Amino acid sequence: MIIGLTGRNCAGKGVIADFLKELGFTFYSLSDVIREELRKGGEEISREKLIYKGQELRNKFGHAILAEKIIEKLDIEKNYVIDSIRHPAEITAFKRSRNFVLIEAVALPEIRFERIKQRGRESDPGSLEQFIEYEKREEENEDLGGQQLRLCSEMADYAIENNSTIEEFKNKLKTLILKLLRTQFRPDWDEYFMSIAKVVAMRSNCLKRKVAAIVVKDKRIISTGYNGTPRGTRNCNEGGCPRCNSLVESGTNLEQCLCSHAEENAITQAAYHGTLLKDSTLYTTYSPCLICSKMIINAGIKEVVYQGEYPLAETALALLQEAGVKARMFE
Repeated sequence: MIIGLTGRNCAGKGVIADFLKELGFTFYSLSDVIREELRKGGEEISREKLIYKGQELRNKFGHAILAEKIIEKLDIEKNYVIDSIRHPAEITAFKRSRNFVLIEAVALPEIRFERIKQRGRESDPGSLEQFIEYEKREEENEDLGGQQLRLCSEMADYAIENNSTIEEFKNKLKTLILKLLRTQFRPDWDEYFMSIAKVVAMRSNCLKRKVAAIVVKDKRIISTGYNGTPRGTRNCNEGGCPRCNSLVESGTNLEQCLCSHAEENAITQAAYHGTLLKDSTLYTTYSPCLICSKMIINAGIKEVVYQGEYPLAETALALLQEAGVKARMFE
């Protein structure tokens, strides 16, 4: 779960962040990316400097640059709270994750100004009018790289009012967070196994293409395989396969290729370790070729789920169908 925070100054984003940190969420702030840039240049860190530097970075490296810097640090298995989201492009970048939710903290200007006065920073506005004027500049900037808080507000998934006590605000927050955690995205079994197959493909030593296959029975992986040269021979990426190392045109000189296909390796690995494949399902990152299809049929595999289509797969898929092996493309 990635929870993003947006909202006006002193609306309660810090309260939400602290609450989520207590629940074990890892905290990041987009403002920290800007602070780091200011420190590198030996510049003073102030509200005005942060706004100007953030605008400069967005215009120079793209409007989503601050979000992209944070996304690089995220691990899929952790929960995160991301503060200081102030531009629509940052929201769009985070929304590529299906578990991202944007929460807006909302409070009346008069109440937020009173909170600002209580914190007593020298750089804070001295009057409500000045405070409102500052906020107008942040709300909608003519420079597209500047802060766009109004548009961020419109893109928020949820808004929590914070015009009363902290206790009341936290109670609203508890209700919402519990709801979000209970309904967060989980991959279905096809996506789960295909994602694992993609990781297996990274072990491939083939220079031409990285492919993987995993065999599953009763929702349990019983064999894996990736394409590469046979056991005990030089790896393809070490010069083992003459075809791949000659960088020939795709689809040519196939008779010179020494690499075994991923499906072939998954099936032979099962045979090597004495594992029965009858009535199992094979997940592969590319649809099987004709030779691998014949092995799939004879191994008793009942279903093939593939992602990319192998260029010469038409005959192979027809053979699988004739043999009663279900073959379907993973979307």
